[in-house]
Amino acid sequence: MEIKMRKLSFLLIVFLLIPLLSFSQNKKTHIREGNKLYKEKKYNDAEVEYRKSLALEKKNHKAIFNLADALYKQEQYDSAAAKFSAIANQNIDQETTAKSYHNLGNSLLKNKNYKESIDAYKQSLRINPKDMDTKYNLEYARKMLIAQQQQQDNKDDKDNKNNEDNQNQQQQQDNKNNKDNQNQQQQQQQDKISKEDAKRILQALDQDDKKIQKKLKKAKPVKIKPEKQW
Repeated sequence: MEIKMRKLSFLLIVFLLIPLLSFSQNKKTHIREGNKLYKEKKYNDAEVEYRKSLALEKKNHKAIFNLADALYKQEQYDSAAAKFSAIANQNIDQETTAKSYHNLGNSLLKNKNYKESIDAYKQSLRINPKDMDTKYNLEYARKMLIAQQQQQDNKDDKDNKNNEDNQNQQQQQDNKNNKDNQNQQQQQQQDKISKEDAKRILQALDQDDKKIQKKLKKAKPVKIKPEKQW
């Protein structure tokens, strides 16, 4: 009787463990299939498999890390950076954390976020100072940051020069407008003076004419002599 009870207990335990074993196996199967597709450069299909694994276990760091890699290969750098950052912050183990920071730096570098990528590479090197790939990428990111800053400085200088040119052009236009206004006012003044002069001349001529007429009226009439006859 006791033996039967032991067998029954054993079978019950096995029965309960089967779903768990199957569940664990399914997670690993999706990751393995995803890795296979990843090696075949079928990154979109690999992404699908990794997401299936995460649907079974949301915090599976291997699935998250590999999913981030697949997203990176598809140039979805923002999404990849978010996944790598999540893994790095979990502090699972030194190797995984260092790799996560390295890949985070690469994702940020691709998006030209050079300052942030430098910080990520530094975090990786604090954990694994001998990683030559990370050192190389760090120096590359630093050079790109300097170039980006120089480009921004040149753009700012150009914008300032354009603003100065625009201000000079505006000043020149204002000066021209002021000069035109002055010329117009002078011309109007000249026209006004000319009209006044003409009026005075006409008045003077009119006065002279009246004087002449008055003198003619005062003068004695002169008789015209007849022509001589033969």
